[in-house]
Amino acid sequence: MPEKADAVIIGGGVMGCAIAYNLAKEGLKPVVIEKSDIGGEASGANGGGVRQSARNLKEMHLAMESIQIYGQLCEELDIDVEYVREGNLRLCTSEEELETMRKSIENQKAVGLELEMLDRKQVLEINPHIGEKIVGASFCPTDGHVNPFLVTYGFFKKAKSKGARFFTHEEVKDIHLRKSKVTGVVTDKNTFETDLVVNAAGVAGRKVANMVGLDLPMRPVFSEALITEPYPPLFKQMIGHAKGLFYGRQTAHGSFFWGGFVGTEQFIHRQGKPLFHFIGPAISRMVIDYFPILKDLNVIRMWSGLIAQMSDGLPVLGFSEEVPGFVFATGFSGHGFGLAPIIGRVISELIMDCQTSISIRDFCYSRFSKGRDQECSCQGNAVCTTVTAVCPNKREWLKSI
Repeated sequence: MPEKADAVIIGGGVMGCAIAYNLAKEGLKPVVIEKSDIGGEASGANGGGVRQSARNLKEMHLAMESIQIYGQLCEELDIDVEYVREGNLRLCTSEEELETMRKSIENQKAVGLELEMLDRKQVLEINPHIGEKIVGASFCPTDGHVNPFLVTYGFFKKAKSKGARFFTHEEVKDIHLRKSKVTGVVTDKNTFETDLVVNAAGVAGRKVANMVGLDLPMRPVFSEALITEPYPPLFKQMIGHAKGLFYGRQTAHGSFFWGGFVGTEQFIHRQGKPLFHFIGPAISRMVIDYFPILKDLNVIRMWSGLIAQMSDGLPVLGFSEEVPGFVFATGFSGHGFGLAPIIGRVISELIMDCQTSISIRDFCYSRFSKGRDQECSCQGNAVCTTVTAVCPNKREWLKSI
C-alpha cells in the first residue's frame, strides 16, 4: 500500500530541508526524498556566502529578509551555524571593473541596500592583507557567511523533530498525475500518495519538472572549490571578485575555502569529468595574487559540483498553473544558499495560505510558459490543491472539483 504524505519534497539540500521545517512548524508531515545524502550535493559543497550585494535586483527583497532570519537562526535551530556578519568585499583590479561596480552600487543602494565603494586605501583599512592588484572594492557591511553543512543539518534535524520524514539514497522515478493534478510520487523503493510535490531538486530540477510534462531553461554549470590547512585568524569578511571569478572566506576553524571559475567549465562538464589539475592551480594563482600572505598555505582537499543555472539567472518559485499541486523551488543559479531561510518560509506560506509575505511574482514558472507580462500563476490561487492546508480559498475551490 502507498504511504500517505501531506507533501513530498524532492531534494534534501538546504532548500528542501528549510521547506520541510517550515511546513512541519505549521503542522504538516512532509516527506523529503534525497537521492544521495542530506546536503550531499550543492548544499554541502558551496562557500556558505550569505550576501545581498551583487545580486539581481529582483532577488534583493528576498536576500535582505533572509539576512534578518540568519541573525536568529542559531537560536531557532538550536545549533551554532558559525554565522559571521562582517561584510562582503568584492575586489576590483582595473578601472573598468571599478566603473562597472560603481554603477552596480548605485542600483543596489536605490532599492535600500547598505553598500559603499572603497578605494584601495579604504580596502586596506578593512583588510590589510590584499595584494598589489587590488585597486578598490565594494563593501556591504551586513553581508556575511555561515557553515553550509551546519545550516543544512540544522534545518534537517529541526524538521525531523517536528514530524518531517526523510528518505535518503532513494531516487524519484515518476510523479503520478490524474487529470493533470498531482496524486503521488514513485521512487525506486516506495510509492507515496500525495497531492503536493515540491521540486527542490537543484540541478536535477529540470528532470523532475519533465516528469510532469513541464520544462525549464536550465543547464548544469561546473564549479570547483578547495580548502586549505588551518591558519591563524586573518580576516572575517566574505571575499568575492568583481566579475564573480572567485570567492572565499576563512572558516571558524582557520581553514580557507576558495571557489571559482576559469572559463572552461562548460567544456569540462561536457567531457564528464573534472580537471582538478587544471582548475585548482588557476584558482590558487588568483588567490595568491589577491592575498600573497597565503602563498605557502597547503591545499588539503578539492572537490567539484554542478550549479543549476537558469537562462535568466533567477530561481523558479511557486505553483504551476499547468499541473495543480506541483510547486517549484529550484534553479537558484549558484546563489541560492543565502536565500534558504526565506525560501523555506515563503514556500510554506504559499502552500498553507495561498499567499506569501514577500512577492515571488518575478520568479513564477509562467514567465517561461506565458511570458513576463502575464500574471503569476500563484496569483488568484485557483491552482492550489492541498487538502491539508488551511487556506479558505483552497477549501472553497476543492468543493468545485
